[in-house]
Amino acid sequence: MRSDLRRLLALVAVVGTLVAAPGAFVRSTYGGLASVDEPQYLLTAISLWEDQSLDIDDELDEERWRTFHQAQLPQQTQPQPDGSQIAPHDPLLSLLLALPYRLCGVTGARWLLALVNGALAAALLHLAHRRFAVGRALATTGALTAAASVPFVVYGSQLYPELPAALAVTLAVDAGLAPVRRRSSAIVAAAIIALPWLSVKYVPVAAVVALLHLWRLQREHAVTHRNGLLATYVAAGLGYVVAHLAWYGGLTVYAAGDFFVEQGSQFSVLGTRPNPLGRSRRLIGLLVDRGFGIAAWQPAWLAMLPALGALAVRRPARWTWLAAPLVVGWAGATWAAVTMHGYWFPGRHVLHALPLAVVLVLWWVQQGGPWLRGTVSVLASLGVWATVGLLSGGLAGDLTFVVDFAGVDHAVGEAHAQGFVGVHRAAGEDHVHSVALADDTRQAYGAAVDQRYAPASAEHAEHGGGLRDPQVTE
Repeated sequence: MRSDLRRLLALVAVVGTLVAAPGAFVRSTYGGLASVDEPQYLLTAISLWEDQSLDIDDELDEERWRTFHQAQLPQQTQPQPDGSQIAPHDPLLSLLLALPYRLCGVTGARWLLALVNGALAAALLHLAHRRFAVGRALATTGALTAAASVPFVVYGSQLYPELPAALAVTLAVDAGLAPVRRRSSAIVAAAIIALPWLSVKYVPVAAVVALLHLWRLQREHAVTHRNGLLATYVAAGLGYVVAHLAWYGGLTVYAAGDFFVEQGSQFSVLGTRPNPLGRSRRLIGLLVDRGFGIAAWQPAWLAMLPALGALAVRRPARWTWLAAPLVVGWAGATWAAVTMHGYWFPGRHVLHALPLAVVLVLWWVQQGGPWLRGTVSVLASLGVWATVGLLSGGLAGDLTFVVDFAGVDHAVGEAHAQGFVGVHRAAGEDHVHSVALADDTRQAYGAAVDQRYAPASAEHAEHGGGLRDPQVTE
């Protein structure tokens, strides 16, 4: 039985990798195969491999980014007194990209993310089947559908930490629910510690999973494991703070960003004048906004709402392991992120918690009858078809993953204009939009957002393409 499951996990991992691999050849913008924050991660990866240093000053001077980004590269770094320049992004993703980039360039780096997509698909299958008793066939179908759907499939080639973070969260929850062993505790600890090094924005979800695991150890009287993990987390936290103070000059990487230095605070990444009430629209907008809502690309995400309601009512064993990290991750994308409408593909800010939503929906579907399975299957099929249209258009050069992805010609795409809500255009949204988007994006990233987004060519200008990259989009 276990050998059969291992073979199935391997097969799912391969398929999950293959569905994301073509995205490696889709441009992020017309100004570059890799754009926005991707060049910063790649330049850091180059420096880590060649110089064993985070300082990318020489890479910037030599314009090493020209091989994957043709437009002018915007400034993100704040030059230090010693002349060094450190990209304002946590370094773990760049460390992971260093070898693949060295071997195969930007394509190799993107293929690493495709491998992560495959690993995530296998981890989803294992989590749903072994920890939440979802039938093997349903868990396999759900894991593969997720891997072939937005946002996973797109970030299976985009050079951002979101997909590795999603894998870390999935592994932490899976191992946290496994029988208490030294190995399972080590996996939880490794995943939790890795999350802040991918990005500080993952700390809330990492903390929730860590607390759930520690509470479980407490209830099962696993005192040795609990104390060992507590000591490990304290040491890791102190190491993170000391390293960031030494490397970046602050508690977060944003202390090394030019805009944040100009604003006088690394915490301006949250917005210069955040409006919590206005941002509350994202609670539903992250799901159903016609341009940036994930359900506009994969309608099966709509099942997350009734599934979450059913989970809260029935409260099966281990239900908090799904609900708590998902709610915290969604809350972060709602109130902490500077905007939901940015220079990235939809779903970026919630992606790290979405694997738990997949398991949640699969658990709910298993509780229902054939009509529920049929309905969700039809919705999921539409989402996979949207992926086909998205990848086809990108490979043909008709769209990019950052600039004009909404122009894809597919059935779900019609919902962008007809069936979904334009959160940033909704009644009364002028105030919200002006504060949450204009203030938080234009002021948070400077007026250079307008100046630096010039068409790379007249050919793409009329399509709104050729946009140069903004400064920082964390």
